[in-house]
Amino acid sequence: MKSRALLTGVLIAFVAGVAGFLIQQQFTEIPHQRVSLGQVPEKSLIGELRPDFSLPDKDGNMRSVQEWDGQVLVINFWATWCPPCRDEIPEFIKLQNKYAAQGLQFIGIALHKPEEVQGFVAELGMNYPILVGEEAVIRVAGDYGNQTGILPYTVVIDRNKRIVFVKKGALHYAEAEAIIAALL
Repeated sequence: MKSRALLTGVLIAFVAGVAGFLIQQQFTEIPHQRVSLGQVPEKSLIGELRPDFSLPDKDGNMRSVQEWDGQVLVINFWATWCPPCRDEIPEFIKLQNKYAAQGLQFIGIALHKPEEVQGFVAELGMNYPILVGEEAVIRVAGDYGNQTGILPYTVVIDRNKRIVFVKKGALHYAEAEAIIAALL
């Protein structure tokens, strides 16, 4: 009985320690960005100029990120097999519709071959450019701070080509809109 009580006490202490650590991490500050769990980039690029890249789009045409200079960019790395990616895409479609005229441009970067996303993009009615690739996409994601390949992974860039926000995991409508609206 004493060993069971001891084990219970150790388990409670462990859970309390983990909870304390997670709460402390919730309020860790990175310059220009208040982050919570799931948002701390491996390599903080906040305030840095966005890296240039070119990737093919879903139709096989080579596209450069420079095409969208002067706009607020939301670059989202995703895959069709990623449930959180699938959940956030309809919200991104709505935001693109709402703010496109004010200079917002979403760019989806899929970890796929072109033929693997065409049906998916059409089915969801994605209204923003979809770039694709495999090794090249992994390299670009790494250049944008995603060293571990987490999906979804989203980067927001201001009109001056500066990275202002990075999110590992799903970016929901209200959070995305608050960030976007402040930049438009």
